[in-house]
Amino acid sequence: MTTPLESPRRDAVPVELVVLDMAGTTVLDDGVVENAFQRAAERTGVAERMPWGVALAYVRDTMGQSKIDVFTHLAGGDRAAAERATAAFEDAYAEIVSEQGVTPIAGAADAIQGLKDAGLAVVLTTGFAPATRDALIDGLGWRGLIDLALSPVDAGRGRPAPDLVLTALLRTGASSVSAVAVAGDTVSDVESGRRAGAGFVAGVLTGAHDREALTAAGADAVLPDVTTLRASLAEHDLLRLVAATP
Repeated sequence: MTTPLESPRRDAVPVELVVLDMAGTTVLDDGVVENAFQRAAERTGVAERMPWGVALAYVRDTMGQSKIDVFTHLAGGDRAAAERATAAFEDAYAEIVSEQGVTPIAGAADAIQGLKDAGLAVVLTTGFAPATRDALIDGLGWRGLIDLALSPVDAGRGRPAPDLVLTALLRTGASSVSAVAVAGDTVSDVESGRRAGAGFVAGVLTGAHDREALTAAGADAVLPDVTTLRASLAEHDLLRLVAATP
């Protein structure tokens, strides 16, 4: 279900590219990111710089952002310490995935295929480093399903900056930012889409932030999960008619 506040934009144009977040949007998180943050903070001493409750609240508030930026704050601006903690985070995340496996959000693969069937390019974006991102994609078997996957290092800045969305546009050759749809579970996802000028920005309720936060960040729609995105795009007259294959 979409929020009653949403309405189509007057300048809406058909979508050509969909930019989807990973953890919490297409990939089940289930506390893995928070656990990896805690392991990394403890292993590198960052956890000693502020009470963990305060640090955890900041981690939750900034879900979706570049991990190096989050650790820079937790380390009190100490960039070298942040870099060590970020590397430890990637190691910890890989450990947890190895222990627990990687699980997609229910129906996410079919939802992505449905967007592809509608003639859209699909790009995954994340705050993870490329090695972690690629391990997740390979673990899910999605290498042939998506057009591209991007991390902050590929774009310049992480969310909430617009760089990931704009890089996805440039790499896929979409005709304009108005032809881009963005979906994610965090305020940072929504803000990134807004700052990029995306034609449609949706929040999903399978991850870090709730309906109120996503709506306040400027989401055009707040959806139960990514499986309802294609229907929401159709509802807003943002899908081109795709001829059936004979």
